[in-house]
Amino acid sequence: MLRKTSSLKGYAIQATDDELGSVKDVYFDDERWGIRYLVVETGSWLSKRSVLISPYSIKGVDDLEETVHVSLTRDQVANSPDIDTHQPVSRQLEGEFSQYYGFGNYWNGPYLWGVGGYPVYPLPESGTVPPVDLRPDAVAERAADRPEDVHLRSCKDVTGYHIAGTDDEIGHVEDFICDDEDWAIRYLLVDTRNWWPGGKKVLLATHWIDRIDWTDSTVQVGLTREQIKESPEYDENLPLDRDYETRLHRYYGREAYWD
Repeated sequence: MLRKTSSLKGYAIQATDDELGSVKDVYFDDERWGIRYLVVETGSWLSKRSVLISPYSIKGVDDLEETVHVSLTRDQVANSPDIDTHQPVSRQLEGEFSQYYGFGNYWNGPYLWGVGGYPVYPLPESGTVPPVDLRPDAVAERAADRPEDVHLRSCKDVTGYHIAGTDDEIGHVEDFICDDEDWAIRYLLVDTRNWWPGGKKVLLATHWIDRIDWTDSTVQVGLTREQIKESPEYDENLPLDRDYETRLHRYYGREAYWD
């Protein structure tokens, strides 16, 4: 199902034995546009520490109960690597995280999730993995030491980035549309009303993006304002189905990601 990533904010994370906390942000990688982690605020049970939850462990999303179910226990999460979510997260720290849980490294391979499709990995049994500071494989190197290894971006931070077309600015990022089956970000939700009074909201596929200037907070696309004006409008009150996606791709003459 396609959904706005902001819809997950505040959802409870339900482990196999108890609740872990609630979603406060979503991290994606800037190379393949995959959602890599939910940032979860644990509350008082873990000294209000924020932890990362990988889609590898997600069993399902219950929108009625506003809950994300994961195949983890509280002990596993409590003993997981302590990653400071206020600082950039390096590939070295991600590797430590993946090694702890027994996940594959999604960046090792040509596909969205590495060497193949979105897999489910067996997780260590509760209580069998020692705390991170007692493990000999703990990685001390921080992101600041290897800035070139940082590829995670916060959806919260990128919201508001300007969209630059070939002739002028065409809007700003309001949200992200992701697929909660393989956890790929498919579209940017763009609000055009900062330059077009009474304008509309449109979707831009992530594979249409030419480049992103992280310093200037700008997304560059090879589209004009006139193209945006005539593009299919995105109605947030209607389901985002394949019919709309097909019309959108045909309008721009672009190849569909599902072909």
